[in-house]
Amino acid sequence: MILALVVLSVIVLFHEFGHFLLARLNGITVVEFSLGFGPRLLSHVSKKSGTRYSWKLFPFGGSCAMLGEFGDEEGESALEDGSGVSFFSRSPAARMSVVAAGPVFNFILAFVFAMVIVSWSGYDPARIQEVTPGQAADAAGLKAGDVITKIGGRRVMIARDVVLKMLVNGNRDITVQYDRLDGETGKWESHEAFLDADLFTLQNGRYLTGIQFSGYESLGFNIPKIIKYGAAEVRYAVLTVVDSLKELVKGRISADDIAGPVRIVSIIDNTVDQVRPYGLVTVFMNILNLMVMFSANLGVMNLLPFPALDGGRLVFLAYELAAKKPVDQRIEGAVNMAGMALLMAFMVFVLLNDVRFLM
Repeated sequence: MILALVVLSVIVLFHEFGHFLLARLNGITVVEFSLGFGPRLLSHVSKKSGTRYSWKLFPFGGSCAMLGEFGDEEGESALEDGSGVSFFSRSPAARMSVVAAGPVFNFILAFVFAMVIVSWSGYDPARIQEVTPGQAADAAGLKAGDVITKIGGRRVMIARDVVLKMLVNGNRDITVQYDRLDGETGKWESHEAFLDADLFTLQNGRYLTGIQFSGYESLGFNIPKIIKYGAAEVRYAVLTVVDSLKELVKGRISADDIAGPVRIVSIIDNTVDQVRPYGLVTVFMNILNLMVMFSANLGVMNLLPFPALDGGRLVFLAYELAAKKPVDQRIEGAVNMAGMALLMAFMVFVLLNDVRFLM
């Protein structure tokens, strides 16, 4: 439980630190920087900046409250001399950088952890090790040694990209682009194949094409490749979230597939229990892997153009930048309040769903 809270706290704090850092770089006064929400447990006010640093009762979430952030003067009383630079006194571009910094920092955190992971465990190349006779890949002419470069029009960097695309593709025909080494010329040649859905095999709710990949390969101390495949890990995590959201909208994902903070804590605890016998390093790497997934998830979700989320605020700021005039603050405030109410209702649903799922 404690480890799970530390994991979530690090992810949330880094998100809020992104807002905090860009606010400070743009000269905006930060009224309060806090971990959690609810009543304050610990609090300290900086004599130099006037910022209040707080640790609050409920550890899920956090905030970086800036002066005048919501178009009023709600933070001024928190500063002893009433001075400070308001969020809305800065240009739309400066405010957009502050708002976007939170999700961007989540992607940065995921990328740093992903590089640590691939430097230790290596990567899973999209190179075919074996093709099952009689299945879709075999009928399409794919062979061992082929390297898949695209599937369904999506670029492939690692083998899991293929698996993910097939998960959302379901029982539909799909095209595959691949490279094959020509035995006579010694050069790689590009080819395209058509996978017939009638030849897919259904196993444990997944449609299989008959492709088996070659497994993980070490990267050694090859820094460029560590950077490349660290980025591939983050890309995979982002695509997983995006594809899941699409499936949710299409009604292909049920409420049981939506995990909230309670179930996330359970996932972290269960992961630690399962890998503990393999040693501390394995535990650490599995925790980092979860942090890559959760941090990328938080980044993507916050960029959704929904009121009260960072993405929703970016929409208003983009309009202001294009129209050269701000949205009426009463309208923006009302939209954000409605969005916040919907988000709170959704959070209650997710929490209750977590409890029901775990019982």
